[in-house]
Amino acid sequence: MSHEYSLNDIVSALGGHIVGDGNVLINRVSSIANAKAGSISFFNDSKYQKALVASEASAFIMRDAHVNLSARPKIIVDNPYAYFAKLSAFLNPLADISQGTHETAVIHPTAHIPDTCSIGPMVVIGENVTLGEHVVITSGCVIENDVSIASGTRLEPNVVIKHHCEIGENCHLFSGVVIGSDGFGYAEESGVWLKIPQVGRVIIQANVDIGANTTVDRGAIDDTILEEGVKLDNLIQIGHNCVIGAHTVIAGCVGVAGSARIGKHCKIGGAAMILGHLEVADHVTISPGSMITRSLPVADTYTALMPFQTHKAWLSTAARIRHLDDFADRIKQLEHEIALLKAK
Repeated sequence: MSHEYSLNDIVSALGGHIVGDGNVLINRVSSIANAKAGSISFFNDSKYQKALVASEASAFIMRDAHVNLSARPKIIVDNPYAYFAKLSAFLNPLADISQGTHETAVIHPTAHIPDTCSIGPMVVIGENVTLGEHVVITSGCVIENDVSIASGTRLEPNVVIKHHCEIGENCHLFSGVVIGSDGFGYAEESGVWLKIPQVGRVIIQANVDIGANTTVDRGAIDDTILEEGVKLDNLIQIGHNCVIGAHTVIAGCVGVAGSARIGKHCKIGGAAMILGHLEVADHVTISPGSMITRSLPVADTYTALMPFQTHKAWLSTAARIRHLDDFADRIKQLEHEIALLKAK
């Protein structure tokens, strides 16, 4: 890192309060185990005290409750992990992007592109596209007709935005993302599948991040909607007509089938599957690898895991699991009766 900041500089920019020498210089963020002089690490759990003592970090970010666990300088905050994220962004800002349009970009004359935008090499922008201020479209992106992208949004290389979709402010779409491809809709007639035209849109609200090679399908009739602050990992499939509630986070390789409605502030673990037309309440957590086959109307943590076995054996196991409470009650009754017999 070429820039160094004192703890005083960091607190002045990001808040918190310092315990110890505020003039200590920091030039990088690091894990506790790999930190060296000039590094700052966060400490969030007392079970890592040995790692804290052994760390070579110049300073730590921690809660007030942990302040006596290290004699080194520290920044005291309520949420060390969130502060660590802000500090990492502060120390590692995105490279400046020059404004203007690369000579190899192909742009329809009806597109509205402010001078503050950056349009990279080999970008294609279609008819009636509208960009907000300071939008960054990097190399190889394709934006079809009648798309709107609001101010401050950034598209990494090779993103595709299909026709009539809307992207909100300050979104970040990573390489290979496809927004607004046709949903998987077919009707069977006489043994032949007839394609159902997908005439809805994808509406993405402000401050949404979408990881590499994730796809969000356009609605069949109604729109597919990602509400404000949604964060999607890599390799996620969001089916047509889905609604993902504000500030929900979804880890990699999750599949959400068509017309599912996910609540606000949900957390969905990697490789989970959510069947179509289900509703998931706000503040639900779904464990990794779970298959959600029914609606979840109550905020809680849900896990649907079972050992790998043949389908016939799985059906038998699932049937027994449904009766476990009954079996437990019967066992308790038998134990009570055995105790009575022994007492005679």
